[in-house]
Amino acid sequence: MTAAFVWTPSGSRPLDELLAARQACRVEGCAVVTTNGCFDLLHPGHVRFLQQARALGEVLIVGLNSDESVRQLKGPGRPLLGQEDRAAMLAALRCVDHVVIFAQPLANELLALLRPDIHCKGGDYTAEALPEAGVVRQGGGQLRILPFAAGYSTTGLLGAIREGRPPAAG
Repeated sequence: MTAAFVWTPSGSRPLDELLAARQACRVEGCAVVTTNGCFDLLHPGHVRFLQQARALGEVLIVGLNSDESVRQLKGPGRPLLGQEDRAAMLAALRCVDHVVIFAQPLANELLALLRPDIHCKGGDYTAEALPEAGVVRQGGGQLRILPFAAGYSTTGLLGAIREGRPPAAG
């Protein structure tokens, strides 16, 4: 795993500390929920999704695509904000317990380490087509597809900004 640290509301910590905390949760029987994404321009759809994910367990860990992996996935003009800024914003949300920056386009390596009880993605995905499905199930976890917040997407917001029009409200 190439991620060397995790962001928490109190700052960065070594990944080993998160893995130890994850093991302690497993022993205590608390549910660890994960999700992952670019979170390039944080918007209300992201916040609602993260709140819904957190409600499914006692701990929410967000896997955050690194700057380089965002460029690979979204193109040369992205991300808009650097990985440390995106991680700090996510970690500041009350519903997020930890943020881990990962360098690969997919979060499979991180999910294999964390072995979440529940892994969430938005309604623009299906469980069958989810690239992380196999590794989550192999680790004993469940997949949950949460409702998509219509009207909110980073790409849509960027388009509205470029066209000088108000974004569609959700």
